[in-house]
Amino acid sequence: MAYMDKSIMEIHEALKNNKVTVKELINESLEKSQKLQTKCNAFVTILDDAKEREVTDSLLSGIPYGIKDNYSTKGILSTGSSNTLKNYVPFFTATAILNLEASGAIPVNKTVMDEFGMGGTGTTGHTGIVKNPWDTTRMCAGSSAGSACAVASGVYPFATGSDTGDSIRKPAAYCGVVGYKPTYGMISRYGLFPFASSLDHCGVITRNVMDAAIVTNSMKGIDENDMTSWDSSNIDLTKFVDTKNKKLCYIKEICDINNYPNASNELKAHLNNFMHVIDKCRDNGFIIEEVSINQKLLNAIASTYVVISCAEATSNMSNLTGIIFGPRGEGNNYIEMMKDYRTKGFSSLIKRRFVIGSYVLQAENKDRYFYNSCRVRRLIVDEWKKLFKTYDAVILPVGSGPAKKLDFNDDTLDNNTSVLEEHLQVANFGGFPSITIPDGFINDLPVGLNITGNCYDDINVLSIANKIESLMPYKNQTKEV
Repeated sequence: MAYMDKSIMEIHEALKNNKVTVKELINESLEKSQKLQTKCNAFVTILDDAKEREVTDSLLSGIPYGIKDNYSTKGILSTGSSNTLKNYVPFFTATAILNLEASGAIPVNKTVMDEFGMGGTGTTGHTGIVKNPWDTTRMCAGSSAGSACAVASGVYPFATGSDTGDSIRKPAAYCGVVGYKPTYGMISRYGLFPFASSLDHCGVITRNVMDAAIVTNSMKGIDENDMTSWDSSNIDLTKFVDTKNKKLCYIKEICDINNYPNASNELKAHLNNFMHVIDKCRDNGFIIEEVSINQKLLNAIASTYVVISCAEATSNMSNLTGIIFGPRGEGNNYIEMMKDYRTKGFSSLIKRRFVIGSYVLQAENKDRYFYNSCRVRRLIVDEWKKLFKTYDAVILPVGSGPAKKLDFNDDTLDNNTSVLEEHLQVANFGGFPSITIPDGFINDLPVGLNITGNCYDDINVLSIANKIESLMPYKNQTKEV
């Protein structure tokens, strides 16, 4: 009997009642990993020597899971899906992974991602493209592509991810699973390869909302190695609250089909499906209202994200020289060696981002681009904060439909749908807790909706998501290998 496609609670009960052993779970997960690797290329490393752990009262004890390859893992290859670190084996483990280890969870693989998290397609990792398990001609989105792909395929009930703009939540939507990033700092970022430090969040991908709460409970906690982390020891994320009369809002400018004159059939079906879910939520006790936000501010989301994230990435990754660690470049002096290492090691997408980051940080450009982007970021966050004074959460569709074809160039924004594609970045601007859950299918491909709430209001966000999840038939769904 298969167990890796079940929920964490179901697997834990089976372990406690001796219906399955830890060894059997590991073997099942490893077998599915090998099959999925052939089909979708989801993994950088498969840990065939994964060790058994004792089954305790911890819900995660003895349960296999996957680790996104930008989490440092001692003694295990950790590449960030980049040629610049293709042979890098760290000497320490990220705090979030140590916390999962303390809970008895068992890592069985490291998952492919867009290089250093800088992409939204799952196509830029140095080991190749990650294919969507629902349709291998489609992408998983990124950057947590391998994690979403594996969870959706029943390899294990959860995997870690990281989210700088939508890198947990959009792959979750494209793969028909749950993607959750908690409030900024709830999970320590120590040992997570930094992309943009003010935007980076650790998080999790699961197949239901309760599992997301269970895993985050184990990952979270204050950490002396991360000054942005905070004490959440008095918060139990699994203690959901009653959602009757909870007030939600959606944004007219994002959800109105009339704002998309060139809308595809998939986009029309996606927005129609979203509004159908809104009606169902109203029928089940939610108060949901339409609100309006200045279109100019919404249009500024994507460019604000690009400027800030590229500037922070340029600074964070200045240590990737090939001198301290990574494969040495060739040259007669250290400058030539660094140039050779970075030229050969980084993909063209990463190089473009570094060029943008360096340009906007130049003294003559800094105020016009970087500081202005920081000011616009504050204006956008303030608009969402105003909403949270009246509403418990903002609910919106994820993207412009199901997963895009792999020949679609997602690096070039479509002005017609850019706000629809990029609005998830607002939760990173403000550090807001944000979760994506599946809400339907279009052309046999999953689509999702997103729920975002105010900082430190994670239980409220999870409770709302859990209730909406219960109104639909997509909980715990998998696409078997």
